[in-house]
Amino acid sequence: MTDFIADQRYRAQHGLKSLGAHTQGRGPDGGPTLVTKSTMAATFNGARRILRFAMESGEAEQIGLARSFIVTLPTGRYKSGRRRPFPDDVARALADELNLGNLEGLDPSDRGLRDAWEALVLTSRRCNEVLKLRLECIGRLNSLPMFWHDQTKIGNYDQAIRIPERLYQRIQQRQDKTVTRFIQRFGRPPTPQERLKIALFPRKQKNRRMLESVSYGWFSDGFRAWVDTLDIAHVVAHQARHTLATNLLKNGADLSHVKRYLGQFSERMAEHYVHLANTDPRLEEALNSLWVAGPGSAEPGLMLSGSEPMTRQEAEALAIDLTHRSTPAEDGFCTFQPVVNGDACPFNLNCHSCDKFVMSGADLVYWHRKREQWRMLAERAPDSTTADYLHEVFEPTARAIDGLEKALAAVGLLDDALALDLRRPQDYFGKVWSTAFRAQDLAHAQQGGDAA
Repeated sequence: MTDFIADQRYRAQHGLKSLGAHTQGRGPDGGPTLVTKSTMAATFNGARRILRFAMESGEAEQIGLARSFIVTLPTGRYKSGRRRPFPDDVARALADELNLGNLEGLDPSDRGLRDAWEALVLTSRRCNEVLKLRLECIGRLNSLPMFWHDQTKIGNYDQAIRIPERLYQRIQQRQDKTVTRFIQRFGRPPTPQERLKIALFPRKQKNRRMLESVSYGWFSDGFRAWVDTLDIAHVVAHQARHTLATNLLKNGADLSHVKRYLGQFSERMAEHYVHLANTDPRLEEALNSLWVAGPGSAEPGLMLSGSEPMTRQEAEALAIDLTHRSTPAEDGFCTFQPVVNGDACPFNLNCHSCDKFVMSGADLVYWHRKREQWRMLAERAPDSTTADYLHEVFEPTARAIDGLEKALAAVGLLDDALALDLRRPQDYFGKVWSTAFRAQDLAHAQQGGDAA
């Protein structure tokens, strides 16, 4: 076992071929894959599960397999980094018409290499969801072009998304080419039942009835050869999916929308595809646009905006204007419209006890500091009665903070909110920043002072 582990690590370090794992679809019998840190970890974990099961079930003892041999195999702990979105210059190169023409030239048998790539970019489906498309994969619904596909990874079949007219027409042209091949082979057009089974991108070999699609290996080889001809960094086709997810979030979608569009099990899976830099101003907008009710409301911590908008009854009960017309207040936002419109606060600026005060994701770091401050005060209280009183006074605020954390976690922004303190000085010192004088009046005052 020690020799096996050492051999696998050596092969992963030097990129050597695997002794057992082979890739399907590359040549008649496939070919050996290269050992990487990822495949090595998968091998270790898979073999370890089998051997551990044999040891626990007693089968290892029956065949004379020593326990010391089994426990020597380590756990594969390699965790690959997530793919990045396409940088702007790379995206432009991959969408350039001249470059796309060169991609088409790498497909001499015209199996649809360029069409598959454009479908990947414009739909951001998983690669096999595009390559395994059937002939009848598009249609119009209420005059809108729709793209029908199977999300086999998560068990969603016959799913539809809207696509651009340009892609719709390109797929139509690919359908005509595939049907023409069928007619040349069988001397007749396919029946409606056959059209449901024929591959949109049929493979060339061992595929008389045109039911087998091109392989991922075929597409990957062609795409890699094309990228190598461009003056760009190494990229993979799957980055198109990350690019769209990030752009969706930057343009107002939340993780629930991204999850639904990409076809994911959960928001956490969708978060894997989202890349929102800490320096991106869109992050500040996203955090500021997520509101929860403040400690002075009837339900502190209730989500007022984001992926779970408040119901009409809750809005009426809390009397909160959800149009996001607000003004920065101490550690949050004031939604009381007279104040928003410029009038003085009728509640003596007692924001934290006011039901018109809301907290946003941009305030989380401040409120964490505030919570620690109250905990220290309670710990230093002279007696338990005083400590209980302090906890009771802060309890609505604590509920609001918990609600804010849950709301941020629901849209995948909790870590970003904890890493950033987005409040500006004028947000903390509103009275100072809102007190202003005309320059002319100040000049006259200065002159009067000098005369005196």
